[in-house]
Amino acid sequence: MLHKLFGFDSHRMTLRTEVIAGVTTFLTMSYILAVNPAILGTTGMDRGAVFTATALASAVATLLLAGMAKLPFAQAPSMALNAFFAFTLVEGMGYSWQTALAAMFVEGVIFILITFLNIREIILNSIPSNLRYAISAGIGMFIAFIGLKNAGIIQANPSTFIQLGDFTATSVLAMAGILLSGILIVKKVKGALFYSILICTLIGIPAGVTTIPDGFLPVSMPHSLAPTFCRFDFSGFFTLDMAIVIFTLLFMNIFDTIGTLVGLASKTGIIDKQGNIPRVKEAMMSDAIGTTVGAMLGSSTITTYVESASGIAEGGRSGVTSLVTGLLFILALFFAPVFLLIPSAATSGALVLVGVLMMESIIKIDMEDISEALPAFITIIMMVLTYSIADGMILGLLCYVLVKLLCGKHKDITLTMYILAALFILNYTFT
Repeated sequence: MLHKLFGFDSHRMTLRTEVIAGVTTFLTMSYILAVNPAILGTTGMDRGAVFTATALASAVATLLLAGMAKLPFAQAPSMALNAFFAFTLVEGMGYSWQTALAAMFVEGVIFILITFLNIREIILNSIPSNLRYAISAGIGMFIAFIGLKNAGIIQANPSTFIQLGDFTATSVLAMAGILLSGILIVKKVKGALFYSILICTLIGIPAGVTTIPDGFLPVSMPHSLAPTFCRFDFSGFFTLDMAIVIFTLLFMNIFDTIGTLVGLASKTGIIDKQGNIPRVKEAMMSDAIGTTVGAMLGSSTITTYVESASGIAEGGRSGVTSLVTGLLFILALFFAPVFLLIPSAATSGALVLVGVLMMESIIKIDMEDISEALPAFITIIMMVLTYSIADGMILGLLCYVLVKLLCGKHKDITLTMYILAALFILNYTFT
């Protein structure tokens, strides 16, 4: 039955190893249960409802992946796309969180359609590889910047825009969390980010950073989804600006998911000689369905987590690993008071270290060819300086098309890139 449902092969795998791998993956990525409500909560969303939505959406997507793709991977809200939701769509562009949720929902439905119709390969292949690497690195820097800003390590300055913040209990605790997270990862501690968040939260109690409410109990019934469930706002939705937003979401989700799937699949040794990943369509479909369900519940876009590599390192090779991880997300619903107790300073270490790990792709950029290096650099630096993932991606793509055209390298530009450049120019012209 396990073989039929989850691809478990008793001749090559052991149930004990698969269970341990599932637990390891959960511990490694469970920081999202603290971080996602903290990030989306900045938009005015109810943190308790977001926690429930995060846990349920992660469970649904991961359990679907276990049964459909039978791979030892786990899925949860993307650390790049929750930042895009809160700090670009809501804070930067001025949309309400209800409209942002509607955009996430529409993107999820489109992702289901293009996965079913196998269109994702066309979109993926149209974007130059150097820009893909730059987008990943830029998002990493943006996420790290958010962690530093939220903890007060970086503050605003009217003369220089930003400066080093004051040494307060909050900022010092965040600095300690960054160092602790790095040390634990170097020591190869399973669940390093989770343990760092836990330790910093405990240290924050006597420091006055972690606030324990009266009558606190670590276990409770799950928070109601009523404040966020299907709270979509489609008023003023059908504009060129929103079309570009949805495409950006789709674009980020496709590259995030495919890049992670390829990386994880290479660690399991399941990629064939042609470079194909078995049941990759099913893995993408579980991601797309998870995104759609997550938006309905009140969470940001779902993606496959690179932290799944920790479970693979423990020997996880089948869907049983992801089954265990998905069930643990359901169990976590009853420990919401513990996760919601965590202050933003305690999650800064996780944000910065996720940024560090995402910067890995920068070494793959061709820096010898300036026509490739300049657009990549613009993509990375403008994500941080404009405080917008979307603007960084758009400016990088426009720079690529213009540089290639003016240098007589028009053959490097795909038809899709021309269309995107025209749309982006229209967007900046009329908005």
